[in-house]
Amino acid sequence: MAFAEAQAFPYRLLSDVDHAVGRAYGAERGPDEKGAGFAKRLTFLIDPSGDVRKVYEVTDYSGHPAEVLADIRQLASA
Repeated sequence: MAFAEAQAFPYRLLSDVDHAVGRAYGAERGPDEKGAGFAKRLTFLIDPSGDVRKVYEVTDYSGHPAEVLADIRQLASA
């Protein structure tokens, strides 16, 4: 909580200590995958009603925010 407050995030952060959320969302890596024990780099676009509208595998770290923002704008205008 101190980190989120120090960064002035306007939302709550999740600490998935037991990896339960990662497993539920398919972000957990298998034991034979590179980076086992660490979550995959995924972004979930979740609408105000709580529905997952899109899942992104993040590979282009510099272009990813623009891609997500474009999808948010598109969903908002629909």
